[in-house]
Amino acid sequence: MATGRLILRLTVGGLMTGHGLQKLTGSFGGPGLEGTEQMTSSLGLHPAKHQALAVALSETIGGALTALGLFFPLGPAMITGTQAVAIKKVHLKNGPWVTEGGFEYNATLIAAAFEMASAGPGPMSLDGLFGKQRSGLRWAIFQLLLGLGGAAATLAIADRMAPQPEPSAGPSHNGTAPDGAPERAAGEQAGVEGSGS
Repeated sequence: MATGRLILRLTVGGLMTGHGLQKLTGSFGGPGLEGTEQMTSSLGLHPAKHQALAVALSETIGGALTALGLFFPLGPAMITGTQAVAIKKVHLKNGPWVTEGGFEYNATLIAAAFEMASAGPGPMSLDGLFGKQRSGLRWAIFQLLLGLGGAAATLAIADRMAPQPEPSAGPSHNGTAPDGAPERAAGEQAGVEGSGS
């Protein structure tokens, strides 16, 4: 059983660490922080630069803590949080199957995080070495709530920090645009500006 927990931790945590390093440093053919920032911006996660750093660090650190079996169940909670955001912002609308861009992979990772938190890191872990064995259903539920709470906070910050559209200046009461140009000219100019968006 201890060996099974070690294999699960190393597999999920190790791959998640690599996934985070792709975003953080561009390792393993990843986009790096600049590419990750473009991704977070396209998903409406604002401010994009900070969100990119947050997801890259969450995946890297969460994966590493999980693989090492250190400070359990913080690592699984960080994995849960990042996957919950991914489901909400990317995959939920596509249904469950990954072939359609769905959330089956993310849901599997969340389930694995729950199981790892429930089983605990095991004796072959840094927590085991230091005599810190947190396990059981209450710890699994705790990490789930912690991860989902972090995801909810991330999405709330993104909504609050989203850039607000600038109010368009309407025509004045005398039939001209605010700068005195005729309404027709103002409308034509607005059409030109809109075509570039």
